[in-house]
Amino acid sequence: MRKGFFRRKVDALLGIDINDTAIKVVELGRSTAGYSVQAYATHELPPHAVVDGTLQDLEGVGHALRVAVARLLTSARGAAVAVSGPSVIARLVELDAGLTDDEMTWMIQMEAEQYIPYPLDEMAIDFQVQGPSARNPGRVEVLLVACLREHVEAREAVLALAGLVPQVVDVEAFALARASRQDFASFTPGHRVDGAQWVVDAQGMGVACGLALRSFA
Repeated sequence: MRKGFFRRKVDALLGIDINDTAIKVVELGRSTAGYSVQAYATHELPPHAVVDGTLQDLEGVGHALRVAVARLLTSARGAAVAVSGPSVIARLVELDAGLTDDEMTWMIQMEAEQYIPYPLDEMAIDFQVQGPSARNPGRVEVLLVACLREHVEAREAVLALAGLVPQVVDVEAFALARASRQDFASFTPGHRVDGAQWVVDAQGMGVACGLALRSFA
């Protein structure tokens, strides 16, 4: 059932934002001084290659991503990518505390049937315990996330076409929320980055930066 919206990796990840018009890629590092932009790049997509978050032309998107990654001059191959659109569903539910993993997985399956208007065998589903319920002692709040499996698999296929390894599939809204806690203009530009240009481009790299920050979750 689970597809990994909440998986955490310690390896360096390239944050890859695939929107309707372009691909944006960010590689981040971190030191005691804060985050550093090791490299970033953008590349326009062919017309109608992505429509409302749905990848229509996998070859075209894969080629654009391959070109963008080549500009980074990086050896990193692990990637974090996001899904978006109406098929992405997120719900906060409450379950009894103390459930085993198997019990919680079964309960989440039951909850998913109430909220997801698609056949469950067509969905990628994951969940994460958020903490104790403030209203109901003895219960916990659990974030349930689901997306059409074909959207996840399309992004994984595009990464493979560019020679990348999909390590994290996130939700675009989660990436933006993670990014909103950062001042990108304060990130130290690495030697492969034009610092002045980064200040200009930084805010447009929000989703990609939010995905790259998963390296340090």
